[in-house]
Amino acid sequence: MTSELEFIKALRAIATHPAARGLLDDCAVLEVGGETLVLTHDMMVEGTHYLRGADMADVAWKLVACNLSDLAAKGAEPLGVLIGHMLGDDDADFISGLKDVLAHYNVPLLGGDSVSGSGPRSHGLTAIGRATHVPVPSRSGARPGDALYVTGALGAAMMGFEALRAGSGADASAYLRPMARLAEGQLLAGEVTAMMDISDGLLLDAFRMAEASHVSLSIESRLVPIDAPQERRSDALVWGDDYELLFTLPGGTAPPVPATRIGMAEIRGFAPLFLDGEALINADGLGYSHN
Repeated sequence: MTSELEFIKALRAIATHPAARGLLDDCAVLEVGGETLVLTHDMMVEGTHYLRGADMADVAWKLVACNLSDLAAKGAEPLGVLIGHMLGDDDADFISGLKDVLAHYNVPLLGGDSVSGSGPRSHGLTAIGRATHVPVPSRSGARPGDALYVTGALGAAMMGFEALRAGSGADASAYLRPMARLAEGQLLAGEVTAMMDISDGLLLDAFRMAEASHVSLSIESRLVPIDAPQERRSDALVWGDDYELLFTLPGGTAPPVPATRIGMAEIRGFAPLFLDGEALINADGLGYSHN
């Protein structure tokens, strides 16, 4: 099976339009008639991105929210979504959840497609947004001396997933119905040097930001706010599904939203990421990937 990295590398040879940003970002940025549009597409697969037997209302919510989180990392205002859905016995629940999340974010459904099939169900969504600040933030703008920040706390989705899988009855809302940081992203868009959302784990996403920016990011694990027991701190740094914003600001600049400074950008040369002073030279084990 082709690895995700190999597949994306092959796609980069095709995606030569400037709007694609070399497929080094989570969104395309397209200039159209004096407007700057931001477009993203994400998928969810049964058994991989959500548990079999999950409430399809929650699946619909998460499908929308994770795509809107990509727009948030670009400071974009959502204009609408297009949905792809594999039909099943619980489509009424999916529709209910879809109505709830679109109403929550005041985002219209513009169209899409539905299919029938066998095997694990899959769902896709394209979110379309309008940039509120140009240039649109990317992963690749971090500079030596910048401070590294994160909104919110990490680990609640991990704890929610484990509670759900164990059937403990504990609150699993952070995993089932994540929230996109749209307002924060729009306030940050004109201030940050680089920004992305945390979907695959703090360390893996920070590694990606560092590689795209050609800097080293240094993180102090004790500074990272977590919403999990202290003995699970290291797990919270790699688990993902948090959908908080990771961003860099010039040194001495205060963030315009509540956020925690967790490190800084430097030039160290031989490693993209340093955790508590330890060099992390490759991304293996730093978060979730489809390899």
